Amino acid sequence: MSEGAAAMDVCACLEEDFVLAPGQRALISTGFAIAAPQGTVALLFARSGLAYKSGIALANSVGVVDSDYRGEVKVALVNQSDVPFTVTHGMRIAQLALMPVEVLPPFEVEDLDETARSSGGFGSTGV
Repeated sequence: MSEGAAAMDVCACLEEDFVLAPGQRALISTGFAIAAPQGTVALLFARSGLAYKSGIALANSVGVVDSDYRGEVKVALVNQSDVPFTVTHGMRIAQLALMPVEVLPPFEVEDLDETARSSGGFGSTGV
């Protein structure tokens, strides 16, 4: 919606309104498919306004559309609020960004190199 936007808005493509009950998850149609170029990934993100104002987020946090997927892009929404939320045709429900990706083959090692952080996680670096 703006010149500096990093992602494009994704809209719902519905024949009728869909009411998302509190705590409910649903796949919402978008009416489009994409062919992301090899070496890229299309990532779906929540819209910050929907998340903040209405508690509507992506059920999987970030949706991944692989470069070899050719089906309809659908958005898994979840209603994290305590009130029903109505999704309407044309409503902006997510945002999509195309990003480069490098797929590296996994390989097994005997040991991992040591770092100052080591295996510390989940708050180990402080608040």
